Amino acid sequence: MKHFLKETDCTSAELSEVFAQAREFKATRGRATPAVLAGQTWALLFSKSSTRTRVSFEVGIHELGGNPLFLNRNDLQLGRGESVEDTARVLSRFVHGLIVRTHEHSDVQRLAAAASVPVVNALTDFLHPCQIYSDAFTAAERWAGPGGDLVGSLRGRKVAYLGDTSFNMANSWILGASLFGMKLALAGPPEYAPGPAIRAQLAAEGRAADYHFTTDPVAAVRDADIVYTDVWASMGQEDEAAERLARMRPYAATAQLFAAARPDALFMHCLPAHPGEEVEQAVLDNPRSVVFDQAENRLHMQKALLAQLAKSARR
Repeated sequence: MKHFLKETDCTSAELSEVFAQAREFKATRGRATPAVLAGQTWALLFSKSSTRTRVSFEVGIHELGGNPLFLNRNDLQLGRGESVEDTARVLSRFVHGLIVRTHEHSDVQRLAAAASVPVVNALTDFLHPCQIYSDAFTAAERWAGPGGDLVGSLRGRKVAYLGDTSFNMANSWILGASLFGMKLALAGPPEYAPGPAIRAQLAAEGRAADYHFTTDPVAAVRDADIVYTDVWASMGQEDEAAERLARMRPYAATAQLFAAARPDALFMHCLPAHPGEEVEQAVLDNPRSVVFDQAENRLHMQKALLAQLAKSARR
């Protein structure tokens, strides 16, 4: 794996290694951690503000023995018109990897094409692969049990995703579910159904579009092992917030809707949450809500991904 831009950038063997490494990092945190990034500096190039993404990557790089360097896009010449390609070429002379959080997915693709160091997609408007890997790991560590097959435990499980099924988290679940062998039901207003870009991505990889979209949230959550939602208006969509809230109200993760899933179903949200909008506080507080485990596992999973990229770069 040279770069990690999308869920399917890992081979099957790498996927199992990454999940196993994340479990090991989580189990041994606070004790000796292999300094696989010793002597390295990894740049965090961010166009969007964050809490979990920035902190988990900075802490993770530090724990792996490296030095995190935070770069706000507006503080660089990139913000004044320098090309993405020239930025990638220059930064490649200084740092050992680029972690990018931005709007346009094409930006991370262009950076990766021009860079001579690994590039990690820490979020775009199209995909959020680090989050999906962390979420899948969160479920797998429960289903596989100690020492069990983490990736194998995901096969055949059903995810129900509610709300805006046209944006990055839904797209990532579409791609991730195809990789993990999971079933996926998406429920939302018809105008927020999965778009042509994710279908084109599946086609380009020769993957079947085996998810199911419905406008009926109850049908989507029926027999689900995971009920998942995200905010209805992401960064950059603030002008649409009132309209989105009105249209998506029927798809809120209420206690009643969560009860329609399997009795042992997990509730997931990538945070930050807006209680009273896309999710009820009672669902966030439910014992089967694992939202803070998801957040913590960003650290362990991203460390595992960085270790895998560093390993591949040494070959």
